[in-house]
Amino acid sequence: MKAILSDLDNTLVDFMRMKRACAKAALEAMAAAGLEIDADKAFDELMKIYFEVGIEHDRIFQEYLQRIAKAVDYKVLAAGIIAYRKTQQGYMKPFPGVVPTLIKLKEKGVKLAVVTDAPKLKAWIRLTELGLQDFFDVVVTFDDTGERKPSPKPFRKALELLKVKPSEALMIGDWPERDMVSAKAVGVKTCFARYGWQFQTPPPEKGKSGADVEAESVKDLLKVVESA
Repeated sequence: MKAILSDLDNTLVDFMRMKRACAKAALEAMAAAGLEIDADKAFDELMKIYFEVGIEHDRIFQEYLQRIAKAVDYKVLAAGIIAYRKTQQGYMKPFPGVVPTLIKLKEKGVKLAVVTDAPKLKAWIRLTELGLQDFFDVVVTFDDTGERKPSPKPFRKALELLKVKPSEALMIGDWPERDMVSAKAVGVKTCFARYGWQFQTPPPEKGKSGADVEAESVKDLLKVVESA
């Protein structure tokens, strides 16, 4: 095993936990700034829009205000954005075990790459906030290929840059229909990050994720590499 390819959100960082906390803080701030909303429904409405337009959407609160209030009040918008950013700083942390695991993988000479659907700047900001920016040999983002998973193109790009064969690499990710499917399409072995599952539905039963192996913790990567 010469290389590990990793998803970013919900694999290295508990992204959806952060997103939910930030969204709730933003809604509370917008309500305090004068937006009339139903506190019990507002969060569900905002998250529904997130999943419609994209979890990385840059103008999510503008979209929300247009739908809910039919206009953008910039006092309200500013309050929401500031609250979101302040909350984000407290929640942007790697999953337990990520840093020591990456250190040990580097010590073993394993090449490391991030393959993410996030835009390049957001990916690098996130990695830097996490303190992980120097661990990875390659970071492949949406901007590098113009395609998102489950397209196999981002994985081909990562393998090309790492200069490794598909059979020499392993992909770890939290979304079987995107991470596992696209990695397998190029011949890369796969690891389902069961610990990162963030959907409302229960995760796939053990052994039913479609991955070659499954991880209950990011530290399980070390066992996978040692047994390869």
